[in-house]
Amino acid sequence: MKRKQIVAGNWKMNKDYEAGRDLTKAIVNALKPSDTLVILGPPYIHLMNVNRIIKDVSNLELAAQNCHEAVSGAYTGEVSAGMLKSCDVGYVILGHSERRAYFNETDELIAKKIDVVLEHGMHPIYCCGEPLEVREDGKQNELVGEQIEQALFHLSAEDMAKVVIAYEPVWAIGTGKTASPEQAQEMHAYIRSLIEKQYSAEVAQGLSILYGGSVKPKNAGEIFSQEDVDGGLIGGASLKADDFIAIVNSF
Repeated sequence: MKRKQIVAGNWKMNKDYEAGRDLTKAIVNALKPSDTLVILGPPYIHLMNVNRIIKDVSNLELAAQNCHEAVSGAYTGEVSAGMLKSCDVGYVILGHSERRAYFNETDELIAKKIDVVLEHGMHPIYCCGEPLEVREDGKQNELVGEQIEQALFHLSAEDMAKVVIAYEPVWAIGTGKTASPEQAQEMHAYIRSLIEKQYSAEVAQGLSILYGGSVKPKNAGEIFSQEDVDGGLIGGASLKADDFIAIVNSF
């Protein structure tokens, strides 16, 4: 089974309205037709405008960076899955290490968010990964396995097939450090083996697993060439159109 190749850009809390519009237009103008799915994940203020700009580009999709687990209610400052769906959002990034670290999100909470995203017909991009001290102790598989089990293994096989997993070694996010292609492949293969054991080879082989951790144009090709690496969740490099397009073209 040929898995979907994906390059997703997580803008995080960057770009005002005009800068976001200009970045989106630059990406659209430079993007070539291909089988690679390109996903833009801007802050909430950009969702409608980005959607208007990309709506006629067949391999461009829109992602939100988070959502609330409740359908609606008195949750000042939060955004629901239904609101995102009404903006033609197709993907929602959930469980990012920054959400875990700064907002104390647990896999139990993230599992609820995954459920509500799926209920609204969108695809979760579920982030998992280990901090440096866990990697140094050689316990990265144990931690990532727990994250996968607690957030995803309640799903049916049908719903699991709609999930994208992003492995992000926390020690390589925004630090300039990057897991070696061999380290990325080892973890991606391990994650795929967990999915196969819980579900089936068919589900596991159809699942796109992205690498997220200081991916740049100069290292993207080597990382993406690994057998079980199906693309990247790109942070800093997604804020520069030339760099982002170079990463997309590295396939």
